[in-house]
Amino acid sequence: MLNGKTALVTGSTSGIGLGIAKALARQGANIVLNGFGDVDGPQAQIRALGAEVAYHGANMADPGEIEAMMKFAAGKFGRVDVLVNNAGIQHVAPVDEFPPQKWNDIIAINLSSAFHTSRLALPAMKAANWGRIINVASVHGLVASVQKSAYVAAKHGLVGLTKVTALETATTGVTCNAICPGWVLTPLVQQQVDARAAAGKCSNEEATRQLLGEKEPSMQFTTPEELGELAVFFCSAAGNNIRGVAWNMDGGWAAQ
Repeated sequence: MLNGKTALVTGSTSGIGLGIAKALARQGANIVLNGFGDVDGPQAQIRALGAEVAYHGANMADPGEIEAMMKFAAGKFGRVDVLVNNAGIQHVAPVDEFPPQKWNDIIAINLSSAFHTSRLALPAMKAANWGRIINVASVHGLVASVQKSAYVAAKHGLVGLTKVTALETATTGVTCNAICPGWVLTPLVQQQVDARAAAGKCSNEEATRQLLGEKEPSMQFTTPEELGELAVFFCSAAGNNIRGVAWNMDGGWAAQ
């Protein structure tokens, strides 16, 4: 389905981003990975799926590095056809105790980076009259939780950016949509489960049940694989006229 096309996924060396990158690779796309930590392992996983892969370690808080990454992707594969803005960080604290630098970092990485990648990818997408911009927001782009002011603000902003981008490309073959996951069992969330288990002196299973029970009616995690398949759907012909949606995969979280 995506043979000959190139997908750039930010924050894709693990977790949700890697799950989406692998799903797109299975459809034949060339993949540009970005992120920190282990790089060789994720590249090997993509190659094992028969896809070509490249990596760029741009710091997503730095517009200059983002521009270099977009030029690298275009130089390597011609252009970016599918842009998945997934990079994100988190910090938890009340508003009146929130460190200003943490606020700035979260807004830069979770929101501003998607603006920079989008503005740089759109000209080639418009020229080709085909493109997909998929912004990985969060259920926190739709509803709020305490102590997550910067994250919620950034993700609400990302949903707004999605809608504007979709409207500006509405008469073209370029679409822009957002995916809004609830709890996804990434290494970051597993750390929260482990911390809850330690603090409550309970089993990992009980800590998981407590975590899900507070927010997610389905009592199950969304998986990176499921999020990847939704991204594939957005890229398919069935997604040609899906524009500006914030599609939640949250086990009923936002339905409450």
